[in-house]
Amino acid sequence: MPGQPGAAVSLERVIAAMAAQQGHMGGRLHADLTDHIPSYRAVPRDLLDQIWHRHFQRALTVVRDGTVPAPEDFDEADVARDRVDRGVPLGDGLPAFRQALSAIRDLFLAEATGRGLDPGLVVDRTKRLWELADAGSLQIAAVHRQAEVASALLDARRRADFLRGLLYGTLSAAEIHSGAAIYGLDLARPYRAIRAVPHGTSGPDALERSLDSHGRRNGRVALLTVLDEAVVGVVEQKPRTGDLEVTAGLGPATDLAAVHHSFRAAGRLLEAARAYGRRGVYDLADLSWRVAVVAEPELAELLLDRYLRPLEAEGEFGALIEESVRGYLEKGRHIRDVARSAHVHVNTVRYRLRRFEELTGTSLDAPDTAVELSWALAARELGTPP
Repeated sequence: MPGQPGAAVSLERVIAAMAAQQGHMGGRLHADLTDHIPSYRAVPRDLLDQIWHRHFQRALTVVRDGTVPAPEDFDEADVARDRVDRGVPLGDGLPAFRQALSAIRDLFLAEATGRGLDPGLVVDRTKRLWELADAGSLQIAAVHRQAEVASALLDARRRADFLRGLLYGTLSAAEIHSGAAIYGLDLARPYRAIRAVPHGTSGPDALERSLDSHGRRNGRVALLTVLDEAVVGVVEQKPRTGDLEVTAGLGPATDLAAVHHSFRAAGRLLEAARAYGRRGVYDLADLSWRVAVVAEPELAELLLDRYLRPLEAEGEFGALIEESVRGYLEKGRHIRDVARSAHVHVNTVRYRLRRFEELTGTSLDAPDTAVELSWALAARELGTPP
């Protein structure tokens, strides 16, 4: 409070004159904000009036007492949460606050100089109003960011809950329709479930962000979340992973109501791709029957015993036999191509193939042998039976 009674009376007259203009100034400020800051059009007029009253009365208290509250004494959490919920970014909220404080400060200067208030007092209170704007800005920025983080976490939990229910088939038709509308999924379009795991030093959260940004850059809709240390979700098309260190299984395309079937398939494909040590995104067309090799370890053991383990007694020559047999199947049974690839004579290849038939008691011309031998060779790629 000013030391001299006359100064105190003059200051109170300034404050009274300012208070008389609060409503008129609030109306002008509201019109200016909605004209120049589009995000504020989502904030109701009565709510803006309440906040304006709070700021105005706090400024009058500073003018009267000459003290500025500490940033932590500003109660702005409710305002920040409301702005975040209404989509008003911090980059709009802070300028609006400082514009309001600037208008109050200009009003004080006009009334104080017009009523002959002591110049020293005018300078002091103007400085205090500047400090009020700075302190308020700091606290508004802090609580707004906190509210943004809380809102983002809540949205992430809701998205994860929706995806979990969608991928496990526990949502009702109404819940699927509601979630699709919220997250921009088209009920008329087919989607593919994906399950992906990262490699190297990056974790699943970083992988989720990378897959999402890759999809956005390529104009592809995706809804993803982290679940049990894996990135799961739905995508419109097979993602292009570029240089991402990832192994992923991609289920078949289906409508959203049946996407849980695609998710189960994606799990099997991921398991198979990991078993074979593959990197990238794999669907059934990529892995084909090899998925069944991983899923049927007992059958894999049986075929390994029948076709490949008899070769082990031959030592190094047995490994050469296996190499020739594998090439024979991969080259479409063209012996000359096998010989050319292995840099050996065709008769050498013929001898190895004949020796294979003798050791296993099978014929390479038999269709069943080709199928079963391919299965055994694929099982051998796994290193150890799954």
